[in-house]
Amino acid sequence: MADVFQVRIAVRGYELDLQGHVNQAVYLQYGEHARWQCFLAAGLGPDVLVEAGIGPVVLETTIRYLRELRAGDEVDVTCRFRWEGGKTFRVEQDYTRADGTPVAHVTGVAGLLDRSTRRLVPDPVERMRALATDPSWLGL
Repeated sequence: MADVFQVRIAVRGYELDLQGHVNQAVYLQYGEHARWQCFLAAGLGPDVLVEAGIGPVVLETTIRYLRELRAGDEVDVTCRFRWEGGKTFRVEQDYTRADGTPVAHVTGVAGLLDRSTRRLVPDPVERMRALATDPSWLGL
């Protein structure tokens, strides 16, 4: 099994709010970027998913903020998938400054949408495993 997937992101000035720290919505964008990079590492680019008629959907997200991110910071965002059976799965993401300081923890519930029926795929584990060239990045 692959190590936990991680991507480093540099904080950009236009992502800051009036307090001078990263706006809360940007944390979701960082998480989305890390998830897509993880999918790409697993061989699941958008072209593969569209061809298969499926796409990931986020159903719930919780962010726990631990420290500020400010201009000039770099943050490592991890991505771990927890497959618990059924139509949904969990995604856990830790945000850590380059100096090792924990910044945030994000948990989410997601599924795979069948693009033709607009319903969740009944067995996302098997669909992802069958399509991925390196399913270990997905914890499979």
